[in-house]
Amino acid sequence: TYEDGLLALREGHFTACLLDYQLGPRDGLELLREAVAAGVSTPVIMLTSETSGDVDTQALNAGALDYLVKFEISPRGLERSIRYALRLHETLTELRRLATRDMLTTLFNRREGVRLLEREVERARQYARPVSVLLIDIDNFKAVNDTQGHAGGDHMLSVVAHKIRFAVREVDS
Repeated sequence: TYEDGLLALREGHFTACLLDYQLGPRDGLELLREAVAAGVSTPVIMLTSETSGDVDTQALNAGALDYLVKFEISPRGLERSIRYALRLHETLTELRRLATRDMLTTLFNRREGVRLLEREVERARQYARPVSVLLIDIDNFKAVNDTQGHAGGDHMLSVVAHKIRFAVREVDS
């Protein structure tokens, strides 16, 4: 059922998902949109009997990584589609990581930090809960770069990032 499929995707125990377009009263596009909104990252290949070009565009826009027409599927074509979806998923995951993380410290970059802060502020409003923010400033950091060079500054940033990650793990425990 639609609900079972969504639950299975949310549990995230699959390497890939072959999702049928027709699911009774609801369709696979709706399920895919709901799964993506819930943070599901499993690569999905949409299967359908529909041959209209509109459905494949909708499937890709909803988050499917590929689209196959059922009566055109061959074992070789299915294997290619799965390999393609897995590779594309791997590439997109790496691109997301590069777009959201600082290369040196691997902490979230400013853009992702602001996005996460906005999300948490909205969640705090929604549930009438407080939200806290911690800002860290490294005093005299320019002096470190001036006296020890950029390699010394990079090392200091890495050490501080490590301490932040350690402190966060301690708080979460």
